[in-house]
Amino acid sequence: MKHRFFLKFAGLALAASTLGACASHPESHSTPAHASVAQETDAAAWRAARRFALLSFGRIAYVERGSGDAALFLHGAPLNGFQWRGAFDRLCDVRRCIAPDFMGLGYSEVPEAQALDAAAQVDMLAALLDSLGVSQVDIVASDSGGAVAQLFLVKFPQRVRTLLLTNCDTEPNSPPPKVMPVIELSRAGTLAASTAAWLTDPAMARSTFGAAVFQNPDTLTREVLETYASPVVSTPKRQAQYHAFHKALLPNPLAGIEAKLLRTHVPVRIVWGQSDDIFSNEDAHYLDRTFPGSQGIRFVPGGKMFFQEENPDIIAEEALRLWKAP
Repeated sequence: MKHRFFLKFAGLALAASTLGACASHPESHSTPAHASVAQETDAAAWRAARRFALLSFGRIAYVERGSGDAALFLHGAPLNGFQWRGAFDRLCDVRRCIAPDFMGLGYSEVPEAQALDAAAQVDMLAALLDSLGVSQVDIVASDSGGAVAQLFLVKFPQRVRTLLLTNCDTEPNSPPPKVMPVIELSRAGTLAASTAAWLTDPAMARSTFGAAVFQNPDTLTREVLETYASPVVSTPKRQAQYHAFHKALLPNPLAGIEAKLLRTHVPVRIVWGQSDDIFSNEDAHYLDRTFPGSQGIRFVPGGKMFFQEENPDIIAEEALRLWKAP
């Protein structure tokens, strides 16, 4: 029964040489950063570019491309930094793009006792940026990564130049009700098994999880599913941490944050998948009302929670607009 419940509600190529193009030729602008690219980064190229920062939190996986001012890309669950590959392809000519994997997700490796709640993720990100010599960032965030972004902003306001938020948690809606079944599966210790089923039955993954969070579930190709699911189910330890990550979504990590957000002054742009029924359009309006520096909302017709992966041109266009704003 729990497995069927999860299936209903879990709604929750570039070659390797091309992946390094921005790093090798940081001044090259032969392809406008906001334009579609001829080839998209694939899983093999992303994997080849993955590095690990040795921090007190563990070995934190990240991919970095480009040079100059840094942009930090924060992924959703159960994804990892690979979510932002299309944005990297379009923006690495104008930013030093950095996409870490959160602790408990993706390819980061942390000790068994490491806390995985949003506050711990904030401290990990600060340590990662310190290790990379980055003092200030433009943040682009999705889903639970958006909650971490908001907490990072209020704890380290001097380290954030701009904030681009896509469908994500807000204080009144964190975690959203439709994520509760996933948390319950984590508490029962069965979420990892349900996720592992994606690897043997990609069609099921697309028709359940994919249909809930993508406008086009075919975005979840076999290689994409393997990139997201394989690391979190690879060992008993990783499965336990995958469960712990989701259990740490309660209590509400954003409780009491609104008053602090009302005192922030960074430029904020909100880009929202309009057909998302996990993070509703009201969540976007809430953020627009709450951030004094909001530059408004762009709704993406038909977009669901993870529209960023399907529409990297939109992310690039809005990021460039935000970053150029006075």
